[in-house]
Amino acid sequence: MCGRFVQAHDSVFYADAFHVETIRTDDLPVSYNVAPTDQVYAVAEHDGVRILGSFRWGLIPWWAKDRKIGARNINARAETVADKPTFREPFAKRRCLIPADGFYEWQRLPKGKLPHYIYAADRRPLALAGLWSSWKDPDSGDRVLTCSIITGEPNQLVAGIHDRMPVILPEEDWSLWLDRSVTDPEELASLLTVHPHDRMAEHPVSTLVNSVANNLPECVQPLETGAVEQQ
Repeated sequence: MCGRFVQAHDSVFYADAFHVETIRTDDLPVSYNVAPTDQVYAVAEHDGVRILGSFRWGLIPWWAKDRKIGARNINARAETVADKPTFREPFAKRRCLIPADGFYEWQRLPKGKLPHYIYAADRRPLALAGLWSSWKDPDSGDRVLTCSIITGEPNQLVAGIHDRMPVILPEEDWSLWLDRSVTDPEELASLLTVHPHDRMAEHPVSTLVNSVANNLPECVQPLETGAVEQQ
């Protein structure tokens, strides 16, 4: 799964990285510990225009009666995303890219779980395959944009840490993924491949990241060797 990630730059940075034509959001607070239900940047397409917007992490389907369901929908499994009622329509019609400087996964060890920070070897932001939805709050009438991250099988780098990881899309697939005229589930599913392990890097980090209250640059700093051995 993907339960925490990093967006530590402003909207202009991600707009440039993802060749966005229009920014439709104010800058969000820098986050080294993005948690479920936080507002995050995501890239979507409307009328052929690539747009960077702000979405609540945790997809709320249009038919939901309240927003509580969103906290359970931060991830969609690649194996079932085309069929599961919550994600079927967004997968066909409303796909997005969620920029991430990196993400965290927790490795089970005899004395507990050790968090690892996983990122692109060239330090460019990763393009996490995502879905989005627009939900109308029945009480206030407000429109709420929400999103979910698609997860799949881990690559060789991540497999020793966790049994799943976010689906990461290479730049050559971005346009097809965002194209809302593309609705064939088999064609879309063919994009949900395992990202090459040699394009990524990782290192253990402090358990600071375990608490959503800790939103600090120290969350991504490598853990000293001695501290790792004590785990």
